[in-house]
Amino acid sequence: MHDANFLIENNAKHFWHPMAHPAEMLKNPPKVITGAEGVGLTDVAGHKTLDAVGGLWNVNLGYSCQPVKDAITNQLNDLPYYSAFRGTTTGPIIELSYELREWFEPDGLVRAFFTSGGSDSIETALRLARQYHKIRGERDRTKFISIKKGYHGTHFGGASINGNANFRRNYEPLLPGCYHIPSPYLYRNPFYETDPAKLAQLCSAALEDEIKFQGPDTVAAFIMEPVLGAGGVIPPHASFMPLVRDICNRHGVLLIADEVITAFGRTGAWTGSRLWGVKPDLMCTAKAITNGYYPFGAVMISEKVVEVFESNKDAFGSIGHGYTYSGHPVGAAAALATLKETKRLKVNENAAVRGDELLAGCQGLMAKHDVIGDVRGKGLMVALELVSDRDAKTPSSKDVTASIFEGTYEAGVMVRVSGNTIILSPPLVVTADDVSKIVSALDAGLSTVK
Repeated sequence: MHDANFLIENNAKHFWHPMAHPAEMLKNPPKVITGAEGVGLTDVAGHKTLDAVGGLWNVNLGYSCQPVKDAITNQLNDLPYYSAFRGTTTGPIIELSYELREWFEPDGLVRAFFTSGGSDSIETALRLARQYHKIRGERDRTKFISIKKGYHGTHFGGASINGNANFRRNYEPLLPGCYHIPSPYLYRNPFYETDPAKLAQLCSAALEDEIKFQGPDTVAAFIMEPVLGAGGVIPPHASFMPLVRDICNRHGVLLIADEVITAFGRTGAWTGSRLWGVKPDLMCTAKAITNGYYPFGAVMISEKVVEVFESNKDAFGSIGHGYTYSGHPVGAAAALATLKETKRLKVNENAAVRGDELLAGCQGLMAKHDVIGDVRGKGLMVALELVSDRDAKTPSSKDVTASIFEGTYEAGVMVRVSGNTIILSPPLVVTADDVSKIVSALDAGLSTVK
């Protein structure tokens, strides 16, 4: 590795950063992270921060999880790669598929399709949903419905169902046949509804209305995050996902749960679907499945969908989809070790307790700082929405959010800025002291706003 001066001199000059404007990165170079231990980060200047972002929602077990590192090393020595395309397989993915079936059995999910990450998992679920209906002879069922403010990755399928213009506008035209309903977003919604249960009813009614308008026999699937993540951490009322499940059942529409963020304990339950008492037809996972140490994902498939595919006798049941790194043996070994540690540490329970503490701490900050318009969260998913005028709910400026980010960073905590929202998603192994440090550093960052 080159020295610090080289890294600083060449920062942002030779590659474009995801989710960023190249010119902005050149003008304001990003933080150069050079080390990590436990739940902490070290930058190129030696400044240490607590990672309240958890990598990118994925480092649930922190950066010092030796069993996962050992599993990766051992697998690299034994078998660094082989394909899982038709005709060959490897030991780690056979073992992992068995473990995942046990893990997701309460969700009614019994098969896995392995991918390279979250966007791949979304693309896979969308394709399998269309194929499911074709096998059954309902070949007009090609449309998808999703939620405004939802985020579903960056492939063309995912971008088309995304509910945020930031991920759509510059890449249009997108996939036809994708439609959106209002989000159960209590702070800002088109119904001006302040009762969360009533809002859940209104949004679910909008889903049923859209299905009927499009024609139920043309809709393949509805996709949703059990708790919206990148769109600003929006937890729906507990009734929303069950209402959606009932509507999908009545109209023959598959329910896809995008749990790329919420699977494996982040909400305080092992899955977001389980949190709301719902069994989806397909579930997209990635991120925390390997603790962020290796790119990997899996789509989990329900018995209903499995039966249709595995009983098929013609070409419509053949899966013409997959990735070079689907079921990568090193990723599978990492996932096996991660699942074992995730279960042993009961991180879902810690996420529930620490999440309540973090939410309460941020609500205390809201009472102190007028720039906070709303605080919301579930488990270790918490957001502070920043405004310049609370009554008008006017979003704060980029300068304000940048100031808060820098002030919080200088006080020893890394947070994530998305628009006018501060998003917190720390590792699921954080302690009560870590939560206090996050809140204290945010207080310092917020205090930079005059």
